[in-house]
Amino acid sequence: MSVETFMHWATSPGLDEEERTAMAYPAKFPQLNRTELTDHARDVLVRVLRVAFPHRTFPDGPYERTADIILAEARGSTWLRVTLTQGLLTLDSLSDGDFRGLDESAATAVLRGIERTDFFGFIRRTAVLNLYDDPEVWEAVGYEGPSFDLGGYLHRGFDDLDWLPEPRIEEYDGDPLDPLPGPQRPRTGTSRVPVDVVHSSQPGDIAAQHDGVAR
Repeated sequence: MSVETFMHWATSPGLDEEERTAMAYPAKFPQLNRTELTDHARDVLVRVLRVAFPHRTFPDGPYERTADIILAEARGSTWLRVTLTQGLLTLDSLSDGDFRGLDESAATAVLRGIERTDFFGFIRRTAVLNLYDDPEVWEAVGYEGPSFDLGGYLHRGFDDLDWLPEPRIEEYDGDPLDPLPGPQRPRTGTSRVPVDVVHSSQPGDIAAQHDGVAR
């Protein structure tokens, strides 16, 4: 049984619970256990990474190293190896035989169609953790790398923002500006408060003896 035949069978709606349980354990199917990730599969995977994480300034190295990390993880797990192998074969079948031959727009459309699969989820989460942790990527985006072992950023140009224009700092020397519109603040100083708004807790209502209270 080929990988394509097995996957067609495994995804058919007529499977009963026992058959679905069986397909969760690829080791039960020796022909799947012997599937290998070929050089062609690696090239397709690199292309998938290029399309899924498009950065024109990134060289090929980070994408190739990320692909090798994904392949190494897949080789350590039968299920991941089968998932990755089947996924890459499916991409080729959806692309007239070779995913690598699609232009950016067509390749993106194919990936959109499989973005919710376990296959693509495995690629995405592994790439996010490794692609952007590559020193060549750091160099491409202007990141100088971690500085803890170098004493931190405080004395190593933490405010080195040469990728931003110089700020314009000018002191205003024109005519006085009118105050901004808005509610007026009460004037400060002493004012007279009418007696009828003054309340006292003292016996005899001492406050009532005055015409007003200074405030």
